[in-house]
Amino acid sequence: MQSVDFFDTRIIEGTTTSIVLDNGKIEQISVNFTKGAAVRALKGGSWGFTSADGDFDIEKAIRSASELALSMNEKSPKEKVEMKEIANPVVTNPPKVKKNPLDISLEEKVRNLKEIGKNANMDGISSTSAIYSESSYKIMYTDSTGIEGKYDVTRSGFAINAVASRNGIYQAGRESRFGVTGYEIFDRYNAAELAEEAAKSALQLLDAKPARGGNMPVILDPELAGVFAHEAVGHASEADLVLEGSSVLENRIGENIASPRVTIIDDPTLHEYGYFPFDDEGSQTEETTIIKDGKLESYLHSRQTAAKLGGTPGHCRAQGHSKPIVRMSNTYIDNGDSKFEEMLEEIGDGMYLIGSRGGQVNTGEGVFQFNAEKGYLIEDGKLTTLLRDVSLSGKILEILNNIKMVGDDLKMNSGRCGKGGQLVPVTDGSPHLMISEAMVGGV
Repeated sequence: MQSVDFFDTRIIEGTTTSIVLDNGKIEQISVNFTKGAAVRALKGGSWGFTSADGDFDIEKAIRSASELALSMNEKSPKEKVEMKEIANPVVTNPPKVKKNPLDISLEEKVRNLKEIGKNANMDGISSTSAIYSESSYKIMYTDSTGIEGKYDVTRSGFAINAVASRNGIYQAGRESRFGVTGYEIFDRYNAAELAEEAAKSALQLLDAKPARGGNMPVILDPELAGVFAHEAVGHASEADLVLEGSSVLENRIGENIASPRVTIIDDPTLHEYGYFPFDDEGSQTEETTIIKDGKLESYLHSRQTAAKLGGTPGHCRAQGHSKPIVRMSNTYIDNGDSKFEEMLEEIGDGMYLIGSRGGQVNTGEGVFQFNAEKGYLIEDGKLTTLLRDVSLSGKILEILNNIKMVGDDLKMNSGRCGKGGQLVPVTDGSPHLMISEAMVGGV
């Protein structure tokens, strides 16, 4: 039988636990044990892909993927795909777990979460929810060129939501912390205090004024600035989107696309929620500088896009046994040398935007719109009126060039990133940013 040009396998086994409380009552507890494999095979320009769960025969899975690739290549041949050659990955400095979540009983986890949730149940709060999740996985990779590697990773975290209501007005506060860590995450962060902060934030927003929109200078807090780094810049730098013609950064490597104060990095080796020592194609990970002092230095690559565009692979990721695609990991704007107080003084009159409630980005057209959790008017260099229902929108490249001051207070925030129907753990971050002009949305 005719052979394929390349194949690889990923075997994943592990356990996940999630607990959801709604107003202090258990809404959901799930504990899942998974074992499965994902296999890709390449012939010419055609990929065959198969996944298997439970007790599987890996040789049979390789044959199935290979037959798919051969059949597709015969029926509708595509341009031949080259895969960048890589060396065997080496796992150095893995995160260490101090308290294995599997050693803590489910009853204790529920009890702990209930206690945390109580702290958000203040006067004026109409509903609360508390979530805890953990996962421990062993990942084993091999390919037909002889590359092989394996690593273990444990992730855990919690989130608290509080909703305040008055006279038909509803406002929400949220705090969450997730990381590559064991149950010691509750030693690292004071979850009870964070639950109180979520509730207080929701209650304060009931008295906030609706924001008035317009073009103005703004300061972004580290969370919203981190979302900008991830959504607007990170996604646009993913090389598969560049090759599809869906990125405003296409053909711009080496160009100055941002203020010289801006450096943006993606680093899977950081012990943050988006950590992985090698990607789902076996490529060793390393710090990748996307923008250096305003200049576009690099895209994020798979072995396929790196071979086509030139670059270093290490950013191909999959959710579980899905097909790997180009993804971010821990993406952040590096520290500058400005203080928050200096930004307030410099801006004079404008708006301070805090937190993130999601949004959308079109990387092809290079535009975005994000919703902040809250904001403050800045008048004569001072924070004055608390604002709600405030958003930020604009053109990615214009905002990058309008960044006039970069803070020295980098802070990271964890979450999950969606792309191609898959969710993967990521972290994004930034110091405070002062932007000379941006479109702020309101009523």
